[in-house]
Amino acid sequence: MSIVTLVSGGLDSSLMAILAKENGQKQYPLFIDYGQLAAEKEWEACQKIHKKYDLPTPTKVDISGFGKTIPSGITNINFDIKKEAFLPGRNLIFLIIGAAYAIKKNAHAVCIGLLNEYTHIFPDQTNRFLYEAERIIEISFGQKVNVVAPLMDLYKKDVIYLAKIKGINGTYSCHSGRNKPCGKCISCEEFNF
Repeated sequence: MSIVTLVSGGLDSSLMAILAKENGQKQYPLFIDYGQLAAEKEWEACQKIHKKYDLPTPTKVDISGFGKTIPSGITNINFDIKKEAFLPGRNLIFLIIGAAYAIKKNAHAVCIGLLNEYTHIFPDQTNRFLYEAERIIEISFGQKVNVVAPLMDLYKKDVIYLAKIKGINGTYSCHSGRNKPCGKCISCEEFNF
């Protein structure tokens, strides 16, 4: 069975991709540039991680106009990077693109690196969201593509622990896109759990 892994070059999706490899799953990694401030740094880290850990070369999808048209703190420097971080529809769009790619690759699932829903900040980070997304994809595509979040039982501290055990490094998780993590965005704050 094969899967599409939604990868960003960050710690969560990198761990997800490495675990999929360890489980013997054939994967088609997909990186989505949705106009995020960190797109260049994320793409760079994503490519390096996949090469370093002998993962399949990721495919890049450019929908950067989305983040420019619907700005948020993670797509526009004029917005607060933390208080205005929510980008409506982001995870749903990721899953729709990933599921469409899965169909073209004859893969059975699209995997997203969401963590335990008890830590969710936005409505598109819950089990209910995943369930409903899977349903709407089946209705709109006319066939089932499983929506899977293999890290959903984990908290950030668990991800960090597993990444250390597996020697994962070189990821990029800051929303600012700067060389040095900003320490202010939601993603940076997760590392201070």
